[in-house]
Amino acid sequence: MSEEHSYGRTGLAPFACQASESRGRLVSEPSSPTRTPFQRDRDRIVHSTAFRRMKHKTQVFVYHEGDHYRTRLTHSIEVSQIARALARAFAVDEDLAEALALSHDFGHTPFGHTGEDALNAVMADFGGFDHNAQSLRIVTGLERRYAAFDGLNLSWETLEGLVKHNGPVTENVAQSILKFDKKFDLWLDSHSSIEAQCAAIADDIAYNAHDLDDGLRAELFSLADISELPLARETLVQVKAEYPDLNDSRIIHEVIRRQITAMVEDVIGETSRRLDQLKPKSADDVRHAGRTIVAFSGPMAEKEKTIKAFLFANMYRAPGVVAVRENAHIIVVDLFECYFSGQAEMPKEWGTDWQQADDKLDEGKRARIVCDFIAGMTDRYAILEHKRLFDVTPDLG
Repeated sequence: MSEEHSYGRTGLAPFACQASESRGRLVSEPSSPTRTPFQRDRDRIVHSTAFRRMKHKTQVFVYHEGDHYRTRLTHSIEVSQIARALARAFAVDEDLAEALALSHDFGHTPFGHTGEDALNAVMADFGGFDHNAQSLRIVTGLERRYAAFDGLNLSWETLEGLVKHNGPVTENVAQSILKFDKKFDLWLDSHSSIEAQCAAIADDIAYNAHDLDDGLRAELFSLADISELPLARETLVQVKAEYPDLNDSRIIHEVIRRQITAMVEDVIGETSRRLDQLKPKSADDVRHAGRTIVAFSGPMAEKEKTIKAFLFANMYRAPGVVAVRENAHIIVVDLFECYFSGQAEMPKEWGTDWQQADDKLDEGKRARIVCDFIAGMTDRYAILEHKRLFDVTPDLG
Protein backbone atom coordinates (compact mmCIF):
# COMPACT_ATOMS: atom_id res chain seq x y z
CA MET A 1 0.00 0.00 0.00
CA SER A 2 2.90 2.33 0.51
CA GLU A 3 4.28 4.68 -2.11
CA GLU A 4 7.88 5.82 -2.13
CA HIS A 5 8.12 9.61 -2.31
CA SER A 6 10.87 11.46 -4.08
CA TYR A 7 10.16 14.62 -2.16
CA GLY A 8 7.62 16.42 -0.01
CA ARG A 9 6.31 19.94 0.30
CA THR A 10 8.34 22.24 2.51
CA GLY A 11 7.25 25.09 4.72
CA LEU A 12 3.98 23.50 5.79
CA ALA A 13 2.54 23.64 9.30
CA PRO A 14 3.25 20.56 11.46
CA PHE A 15 -0.48 19.69 11.49
CA ALA A 16 -0.68 19.63 7.67
CA CYS A 17 -0.89 16.38 5.75
CA GLN A 18 2.71 15.85 4.69
CA ALA A 19 2.92 14.33 1.21
CA SER A 20 6.21 12.69 2.10
CA GLU A 21 4.44 10.82 4.91
CA SER A 22 1.35 9.73 2.99
CA ARG A 23 -0.13 6.39 3.98
CA GLY A 24 0.04 5.46 0.33
CA ARG A 25 -2.37 3.89 -2.14
CA LEU A 26 -4.33 0.65 -2.16
CA VAL A 27 -2.31 -0.47 -5.19
CA SER A 28 1.37 0.46 -4.86
CA GLU A 29 2.84 2.66 -7.58
CA PRO A 30 6.29 4.09 -8.28
CA SER A 31 6.76 7.64 -7.08
CA SER A 32 6.76 10.60 -9.45
CA PRO A 33 9.97 12.61 -9.78
CA THR A 34 8.01 15.82 -10.39
CA ARG A 35 4.76 15.62 -8.40
CA THR A 36 3.73 14.83 -4.85
CA PRO A 37 1.07 12.14 -4.25
CA PHE A 38 -1.54 14.85 -3.66
CA GLN A 39 -0.67 16.64 -6.89
CA ARG A 40 -1.06 13.35 -8.75
CA ASP A 41 -4.45 12.82 -7.09
CA ARG A 42 -5.63 16.25 -8.17
CA ASP A 43 -4.45 15.65 -11.74
CA ARG A 44 -6.20 12.27 -11.93
CA ILE A 45 -9.38 13.87 -10.67
CA VAL A 46 -9.24 16.64 -13.30
CA HIS A 47 -8.65 14.12 -16.10
CA SER A 48 -11.43 11.77 -14.99
CA THR A 49 -14.69 11.13 -16.80
CA ALA A 50 -16.64 11.99 -13.65
CA PHE A 51 -15.06 15.46 -13.60
CA ARG A 52 -16.04 16.18 -17.20
CA ARG A 53 -19.60 14.97 -16.65
CA MET A 54 -20.16 17.64 -13.99
CA LYS A 55 -20.28 20.20 -16.81
CA HIS A 56 -23.83 19.08 -17.57
CA LYS A 57 -24.98 18.15 -14.08
CA THR A 58 -27.24 20.69 -12.47
CA GLN A 59 -26.56 22.62 -9.30
CA VAL A 60 -30.11 23.91 -8.86
CA PHE A 61 -31.31 24.76 -12.36
CA VAL A 62 -31.56 22.24 -15.21
CA TYR A 63 -28.62 22.47 -17.61
CA HIS A 64 -30.44 24.20 -20.49
CA GLU A 65 -32.16 26.95 -18.49
CA GLY A 66 -29.34 29.43 -18.98
CA ASP A 67 -25.64 29.60 -19.75
CA HIS A 68 -24.79 31.63 -16.66
CA TYR A 69 -26.20 29.44 -13.89
CA ARG A 70 -23.92 27.18 -11.88
CA THR A 71 -23.34 23.58 -12.80
CA ARG A 72 -21.62 20.99 -10.59
CA LEU A 73 -18.42 21.70 -12.51
CA THR A 74 -18.38 25.48 -12.12
CA HIS A 75 -19.42 25.09 -8.48
CA SER A 76 -16.57 22.67 -7.82
CA ILE A 77 -14.04 25.02 -9.41
CA GLU A 78 -15.30 27.87 -7.23
CA VAL A 79 -15.09 25.64 -4.14
CA SER A 80 -11.51 24.72 -5.03
CA GLN A 81 -10.50 28.39 -5.19
CA ILE A 82 -11.86 29.02 -1.70
CA ALA A 83 -10.38 25.78 -0.36
CA ARG A 84 -6.93 26.70 -1.66
CA ALA A 85 -7.19 30.16 -0.11
CA LEU A 86 -8.02 28.65 3.27
CA ALA A 87 -5.30 26.00 3.00
CA ARG A 88 -2.75 28.68 2.20
CA ALA A 89 -3.85 30.75 5.17
CA PHE A 90 -3.22 27.81 7.51
CA ALA A 91 0.00 26.69 5.74
CA VAL A 92 -1.39 23.23 4.92
CA ASP A 93 -1.32 21.27 1.66
CA GLU A 94 -3.17 23.25 -1.01
CA ASP A 95 -3.04 20.43 -3.56
CA LEU A 96 -4.85 18.04 -1.23
CA ALA A 97 -7.47 20.66 -0.38
CA GLU A 98 -7.97 21.35 -4.08
CA ALA A 99 -8.23 17.66 -4.97
CA LEU A 100 -10.97 17.20 -2.39
CA ALA A 101 -12.83 20.33 -3.50
CA LEU A 102 -12.77 19.25 -7.15
CA SER A 103 -14.05 15.74 -6.41
CA HIS A 104 -16.53 16.34 -3.58
CA ASP A 105 -19.54 16.33 -5.94
CA PHE A 106 -18.53 13.33 -8.08
CA GLY A 107 -21.31 11.19 -6.64
CA HIS A 108 -24.14 13.57 -7.46
CA THR A 109 -26.80 12.35 -9.85
CA PRO A 110 -28.45 14.18 -12.75
CA PHE A 111 -30.91 16.84 -11.54
CA GLY A 112 -29.10 17.44 -8.25
CA HIS A 113 -30.71 16.34 -5.01
CA THR A 114 -33.90 15.43 -6.88
CA GLY A 115 -32.06 12.68 -8.71
CA GLU A 116 -30.48 11.51 -5.48
CA ASP A 117 -33.87 11.32 -3.75
CA ALA A 118 -35.33 9.39 -6.69
CA LEU A 119 -32.49 6.84 -6.76
CA ASN A 120 -32.59 6.48 -2.99
CA ALA A 121 -36.31 5.67 -3.26
CA VAL A 122 -35.99 3.03 -5.98
CA MET A 123 -32.94 1.53 -4.24
CA ALA A 124 -34.67 1.35 -0.84
CA ASP A 125 -34.66 -2.46 -0.88
CA PHE A 126 -31.08 -2.64 -2.17
CA GLY A 127 -29.10 -0.46 0.24
CA GLY A 128 -30.35 2.97 -0.83
CA PHE A 129 -28.30 5.68 -2.51
CA ASP A 130 -26.00 8.29 -0.98
CA HIS A 131 -23.96 10.71 -3.09
CA ASN A 132 -21.02 10.65 -0.66
CA ALA A 133 -20.76 6.87 -0.87
CA GLN A 134 -21.17 7.12 -4.64
CA SER A 135 -18.18 9.47 -4.84
CA LEU A 136 -16.07 6.77 -3.19
CA ARG A 137 -17.44 4.10 -5.56
CA ILE A 138 -16.48 6.24 -8.54
CA VAL A 139 -12.88 6.91 -7.51
CA THR A 140 -12.26 3.36 -6.25
CA GLY A 141 -13.96 1.33 -8.96
CA LEU A 142 -16.32 2.86 -11.49
CA GLU A 143 -13.66 4.95 -13.26
CA ARG A 144 -12.03 2.28 -15.44
CA ARG A 145 -9.23 3.90 -17.39
CA TYR A 146 -5.95 2.66 -15.95
CA ALA A 147 -4.24 -0.60 -16.89
CA ALA A 148 -3.15 -1.58 -13.37
CA PHE A 149 -6.31 -0.90 -11.36
CA ASP A 150 -9.96 0.13 -11.35
CA GLY A 151 -10.76 3.60 -10.09
CA LEU A 152 -8.17 6.34 -9.70
CA ASN A 153 -6.09 4.65 -6.98
CA LEU A 154 -6.00 7.86 -4.95
CA SER A 155 -3.89 8.28 -1.85
CA TRP A 156 -5.24 7.40 1.60
CA GLU A 157 -5.47 11.06 2.61
CA THR A 158 -7.59 11.97 -0.40
CA LEU A 159 -9.94 9.02 0.08
CA GLU A 160 -10.23 9.76 3.80
CA GLY A 161 -11.08 13.39 3.08
CA LEU A 162 -13.59 12.47 0.41
CA VAL A 163 -15.50 10.18 2.78
CA LYS A 164 -15.15 12.22 5.99
CA HIS A 165 -15.04 15.85 4.84
CA ASN A 166 -18.23 16.52 6.84
CA GLY A 167 -16.96 14.72 9.94
CA PRO A 168 -16.79 11.17 11.34
CA VAL A 169 -18.86 8.54 9.52
CA THR A 170 -20.34 6.34 12.23
CA GLU A 171 -24.11 6.20 11.72
CA ASN A 172 -26.09 4.69 8.84
CA VAL A 173 -22.86 4.02 6.97
CA ALA A 174 -23.32 2.84 3.39
CA GLN A 175 -22.27 -0.75 2.76
CA SER A 176 -19.94 0.32 -0.04
CA ILE A 177 -18.01 2.52 2.40
CA LEU A 178 -17.82 -0.24 5.01
CA LYS A 179 -16.68 -2.75 2.40
CA PHE A 180 -13.87 -0.51 1.17
CA ASP A 181 -12.90 0.43 4.72
CA LYS A 182 -12.15 -3.24 5.43
CA LYS A 183 -9.58 -3.20 2.62
CA PHE A 184 -8.12 0.23 3.31
CA ASP A 185 -8.95 1.53 6.81
CA LEU A 186 -10.05 5.18 6.53
CA TRP A 187 -10.50 5.74 10.31
CA LEU A 188 -14.21 6.40 9.87
CA ASP A 189 -14.73 7.32 13.53
CA SER A 190 -12.27 10.22 13.52
CA HIS A 191 -12.49 13.69 12.06
CA SER A 192 -10.82 14.42 8.74
CA SER A 193 -7.63 16.32 8.02
CA ILE A 194 -7.55 20.09 8.11
CA GLU A 195 -7.29 20.11 4.30
CA ALA A 196 -10.55 18.15 4.03
CA GLN A 197 -12.19 20.52 6.52
CA CYS A 198 -11.08 23.46 4.35
CA ALA A 199 -12.80 21.86 1.34
CA ALA A 200 -15.97 21.18 3.34
CA ILE A 201 -16.47 24.71 4.60
CA ALA A 202 -15.45 26.11 1.20
CA ASP A 203 -18.41 24.17 -0.21
CA ASP A 204 -20.75 25.88 2.26
CA ILE A 205 -19.32 29.31 1.52
CA ALA A 206 -19.57 28.81 -2.24
CA TYR A 207 -23.10 27.49 -2.50
CA ASN A 208 -24.51 29.95 0.04
CA ALA A 209 -23.14 32.83 -2.03
CA HIS A 210 -23.66 31.44 -5.50
CA ASP A 211 -27.18 30.13 -4.94
CA LEU A 212 -28.09 33.64 -3.82
CA ASP A 213 -26.47 34.94 -7.01
CA ASP A 214 -28.30 32.46 -9.25
CA GLY A 215 -31.58 33.07 -7.46
CA LEU A 216 -31.28 36.82 -7.91
CA ARG A 217 -30.45 36.47 -11.59
CA ALA A 218 -33.37 34.06 -12.06
CA GLU A 219 -35.59 36.64 -10.32
CA LEU A 220 -36.78 34.15 -7.71
CA PHE A 221 -36.18 36.95 -5.20
CA SER A 222 -34.86 40.50 -5.24
CA LEU A 223 -32.17 42.61 -3.62
CA ALA A 224 -34.87 43.97 -1.34
CA ASP A 225 -35.70 40.40 -0.27
CA ILE A 226 -32.13 39.48 0.61
CA SER A 227 -31.69 42.73 2.54
CA GLU A 228 -33.55 40.87 5.30
CA LEU A 229 -30.48 38.65 5.71
CA PRO A 230 -27.98 40.15 8.20
CA LEU A 231 -24.86 39.51 6.12
CA ALA A 232 -26.43 40.64 2.84
CA ARG A 233 -27.84 43.74 4.53
CA GLU A 234 -24.39 44.70 5.79
CA THR A 235 -22.80 44.32 2.37
CA LEU A 236 -25.67 46.08 0.58
CA VAL A 237 -25.31 49.10 2.84
CA GLN A 238 -21.57 49.21 2.13
CA VAL A 239 -21.95 48.88 -1.64
CA LYS A 240 -24.71 51.48 -1.96
CA ALA A 241 -22.78 53.93 0.20
CA GLU A 242 -19.67 53.55 -1.94
CA TYR A 243 -21.44 53.33 -5.32
CA PRO A 244 -24.87 55.03 -5.11
CA ASP A 245 -25.45 54.92 -8.89
CA LEU A 246 -24.42 51.30 -9.49
CA ASN A 247 -26.80 49.15 -11.53
CA ASP A 248 -28.39 46.04 -10.03
CA SER A 249 -26.19 43.56 -11.91
CA ARG A 250 -23.02 45.06 -10.46
CA ILE A 251 -24.60 45.46 -7.04
CA ILE A 252 -25.38 41.73 -7.02
CA HIS A 253 -21.80 40.88 -7.94
CA GLU A 254 -20.40 43.18 -5.25
CA VAL A 255 -22.71 41.78 -2.58
CA ILE A 256 -21.86 38.17 -3.44
CA ARG A 257 -18.10 38.65 -3.62
CA ARG A 258 -18.05 40.62 -0.37
CA GLN A 259 -20.11 37.92 1.31
CA ILE A 260 -17.54 35.32 0.24
CA THR A 261 -14.70 37.50 1.52
CA ALA A 262 -16.44 38.08 4.86
CA MET A 263 -17.05 34.37 5.34
CA VAL A 264 -13.50 33.38 4.37
CA GLU A 265 -11.98 35.96 6.70
CA ASP A 266 -14.25 34.82 9.52
CA VAL A 267 -13.21 31.19 9.03
CA ILE A 268 -9.55 32.17 9.05
CA GLY A 269 -9.99 34.08 12.29
CA GLU A 270 -12.04 31.41 14.08
CA THR A 271 -9.87 28.52 12.89
CA SER A 272 -6.72 30.35 13.94
CA ARG A 273 -8.18 30.71 17.43
CA ARG A 274 -9.03 27.01 17.57
CA LEU A 275 -5.56 26.05 16.36
CA ASP A 276 -4.02 28.26 19.04
CA GLN A 277 -6.09 26.43 21.66
CA LEU A 278 -5.41 22.93 20.36
CA LYS A 279 -1.76 23.45 19.37
CA PRO A 280 -1.74 20.34 17.12
CA LYS A 281 1.66 18.87 16.38
CA SER A 282 0.53 16.56 13.59
CA ALA A 283 -2.30 15.88 11.16
CA ASP A 284 -3.48 13.10 13.47
CA ASP A 285 -3.86 15.63 16.31
CA VAL A 286 -6.42 17.39 14.11
CA ARG A 287 -8.17 14.10 13.32
CA HIS A 288 -8.44 13.22 17.01
CA ALA A 289 -9.34 16.71 18.27
CA GLY A 290 -12.92 15.62 18.96
CA ARG A 291 -14.42 18.53 17.06
CA THR A 292 -14.19 20.37 13.76
CA ILE A 293 -11.29 22.82 13.67
CA VAL A 294 -12.08 24.73 10.47
CA ALA A 295 -15.31 26.56 11.30
CA PHE A 296 -17.29 29.78 11.36
CA SER A 297 -17.40 31.90 14.48
CA GLY A 298 -20.64 31.80 16.48
CA PRO A 299 -22.04 35.05 15.01
CA MET A 300 -21.15 34.07 11.44
CA ALA A 301 -22.62 30.60 11.93
CA GLU A 302 -25.94 32.24 12.86
CA LYS A 303 -25.80 34.46 9.78
CA GLU A 304 -25.08 31.42 7.64
CA LYS A 305 -28.12 29.61 9.05
CA THR A 306 -30.37 32.48 8.01
CA ILE A 307 -28.99 32.28 4.46
CA LYS A 308 -29.68 28.54 4.26
CA ALA A 309 -33.20 28.99 5.61
CA PHE A 310 -33.87 31.79 3.13
CA LEU A 311 -32.61 29.74 0.18
CA PHE A 312 -34.64 26.72 1.24
CA ALA A 313 -37.85 28.73 1.37
CA ASN A 314 -37.32 31.04 -1.59
CA MET A 315 -35.23 29.01 -4.02
CA TYR A 316 -35.25 25.26 -3.42
CA ARG A 317 -39.00 25.36 -2.66
CA ALA A 318 -39.92 28.01 -5.22
CA PRO A 319 -42.98 26.81 -7.23
CA GLY A 320 -41.13 26.79 -10.55
CA VAL A 321 -38.17 24.87 -9.12
CA VAL A 322 -40.45 22.37 -7.35
CA ALA A 323 -42.37 21.71 -10.58
CA VAL A 324 -39.14 20.94 -12.42
CA ARG A 325 -37.96 18.74 -9.55
CA GLU A 326 -41.16 16.68 -9.68
CA ASN A 327 -40.76 16.08 -13.39
CA ALA A 328 -37.07 15.26 -13.00
CA HIS A 329 -38.00 12.71 -10.32
CA ILE A 330 -40.33 11.01 -12.81
CA ILE A 331 -37.56 10.83 -15.42
CA VAL A 332 -35.09 9.15 -13.06
CA VAL A 333 -37.63 6.63 -11.75
CA ASP A 334 -38.83 5.81 -15.28
CA LEU A 335 -35.26 5.20 -16.46
CA PHE A 336 -34.47 2.95 -13.50
CA GLU A 337 -37.59 0.83 -13.96
CA CYS A 338 -37.01 0.52 -17.69
CA TYR A 339 -33.39 -0.66 -17.37
CA PHE A 340 -33.97 -2.78 -14.28
CA SER A 341 -36.85 -4.65 -15.87
CA GLY A 342 -34.80 -5.37 -18.98
CA GLN A 343 -37.10 -3.42 -21.27
CA ALA A 344 -34.12 -1.33 -22.36
CA GLU A 345 -30.48 -2.33 -22.77
CA MET A 346 -27.65 -0.35 -21.26
CA PRO A 347 -24.47 0.46 -23.23
CA LYS A 348 -22.08 -2.47 -23.74
CA GLU A 349 -19.58 -1.28 -21.15
CA TRP A 350 -22.33 -1.44 -18.51
CA GLY A 351 -23.99 -4.58 -19.80
CA THR A 352 -20.86 -6.76 -19.78
CA ASP A 353 -20.97 -7.67 -16.09
CA TRP A 354 -24.71 -8.17 -16.32
CA GLN A 355 -24.52 -10.47 -19.36
CA GLN A 356 -21.57 -12.51 -18.07
CA ALA A 357 -23.29 -13.12 -14.74
CA ASP A 358 -26.52 -14.10 -16.50
CA ASP A 359 -29.00 -15.68 -14.06
CA LYS A 360 -26.44 -15.69 -11.24
CA LEU A 361 -26.74 -11.93 -10.87
CA ASP A 362 -29.17 -11.29 -8.05
CA GLU A 363 -31.60 -8.39 -7.99
CA GLY A 364 -29.46 -6.34 -5.62
CA LYS A 365 -26.42 -6.45 -7.87
CA ARG A 366 -28.52 -5.75 -10.95
CA ALA A 367 -30.16 -2.79 -9.22
CA ARG A 368 -26.77 -1.37 -8.21
CA ILE A 369 -25.44 -1.61 -11.77
CA VAL A 370 -28.49 0.26 -13.07
CA CYS A 371 -28.17 2.79 -10.25
CA ASP A 372 -24.49 3.40 -11.04
CA PHE A 373 -25.33 3.91 -14.70
CA ILE A 374 -28.09 6.43 -14.03
CA ALA A 375 -26.14 8.24 -11.30
CA GLY A 376 -23.36 8.91 -13.79
CA MET A 377 -25.70 10.46 -16.35
CA THR A 378 -25.69 14.16 -17.08
CA ASP A 379 -28.99 16.03 -17.08
CA ARG A 380 -28.88 16.20 -20.85
CA TYR A 381 -28.19 12.50 -21.36
CA ALA A 382 -30.95 11.49 -18.93
CA ILE A 383 -33.47 13.63 -20.80
CA LEU A 384 -32.36 12.28 -24.19
CA GLU A 385 -32.51 8.68 -22.95
CA HIS A 386 -36.01 9.23 -21.61
CA LYS A 387 -37.12 10.69 -24.94
CA ARG A 388 -35.62 7.69 -26.72
CA LEU A 389 -37.33 5.15 -24.50
CA PHE A 390 -40.69 6.78 -23.79
CA ASP A 391 -43.41 8.40 -25.90
CA VAL A 392 -43.81 11.33 -23.53
CA THR A 393 -41.07 13.03 -21.48
CA PRO A 394 -41.98 15.46 -18.68
CA ASP A 395 -41.20 19.09 -19.50
CA LEU A 396 -38.20 20.48 -17.62
CA GLY A 397 -38.25 23.83 -19.38
